[in-house]
Amino acid sequence: MALWGTGSSAPAGVEGSAGGGDGARTSSGGGGGAAVIRSLLPTRRRLRLDPASKLFFPYEPGKQVRSAVRIKNISKSHVAFKFQTTAPKSCFMRPPGGILAPGEGIIATVFKFVEHPENNEKPLDQKCKVKFKIVSLKVKGPVEYVPELFDEQKDQVTVEQVLRVVFLDAERQSPQMDKLKRQLAEAEAALEARKKPPEDTGPRIVGEGLVIDEWKERRERYLARQQIEGVDSV
Repeated sequence: MALWGTGSSAPAGVEGSAGGGDGARTSSGGGGGAAVIRSLLPTRRRLRLDPASKLFFPYEPGKQVRSAVRIKNISKSHVAFKFQTTAPKSCFMRPPGGILAPGEGIIATVFKFVEHPENNEKPLDQKCKVKFKIVSLKVKGPVEYVPELFDEQKDQVTVEQVLRVVFLDAERQSPQMDKLKRQLAEAEAALEARKKPPEDTGPRIVGEGLVIDEWKERRERYLARQQIEGVDSV
């Protein structure tokens, strides 16, 4: 059975595969029947993924390569999402999770180290056993994202999609490679935009020292005029 961990740069706690852990725990209690019924109902997706079921990586053995996936909230509520992977030591995601408002979308970047082929396999024929999973959770309003949200409401977590790794020839042009490059460029641009400080569009606030200096200057001009008017009146 594949073990799923969060995709961070450091090994994270291993979680059970989707559906199996909760069903086993609830079957011993009174809620086992309800869990079985929920499992038979069709899952209502909260997120739309692009690509929908695959993660394309350029095949460069011995290097860390990147893929990208666009994630959009298609529900009417705020949704928390989280990445999980069967190889948390060699793969990580940016961001590893987050909160999306209704209609909001982001492009997430996925990093993976590519191993050298074994047993004289052809490079692109090498089968990758690593898989990624995106899970979602409905939340109330724009709350702060923390991974513990999914631990506190395990029975409400939905598996959106299990993504399979597909390698692409890095030196050969293809529609998938062109799309991947565009998505990676968009993700980098969005990351740089988030790093920039917000522009100050409010009223300009003059420094305290400048305000005091200007006040003194106006008072001196006023006193000078008073003295001149007093001399003229005499």
